[in-house]
Amino acid sequence: MANKREFKKYADAVGASACEAMMTTYYTVEGADKKAISDAIEQVLCAVAAARSNADITFDKGVKAFDSLADYSKAKKDFYKKLFVKVNDDFAKDLDKAIKAFNAAIPAQAKEENKKAVAAE
Repeated sequence: MANKREFKKYADAVGASACEAMMTTYYTVEGADKKAISDAIEQVLCAVAAARSNADITFDKGVKAFDSLADYSKAKKDFYKKLFVKVNDDFAKDLDKAIKAFNAAIPAQAKEENKKAVAAE
């Protein structure tokens, strides 16, 4: 991600898109496990909140803790690079869990109908 703001917008957009698809299924698919879908939506919302919260972690050392400004800048850049890689990975893992729970809540008949509809296009 380019910066914290971009990452937060990304997390919000991905979470909103996933929730929208899940809510559409919740209301339109007959026989879907509504409790499991609402739990999956909750997992997505928790993943977004956790990602946004973890993105707010700041570098806790000052310039005086380093020998030079260049060392400080390098350490700060490395810290944020590692932070956003970890936060993004955690976000993706949490979303994958939610999507797997959501997919398990959809009846097999609806899945087959979706496959046929896609193949017909």
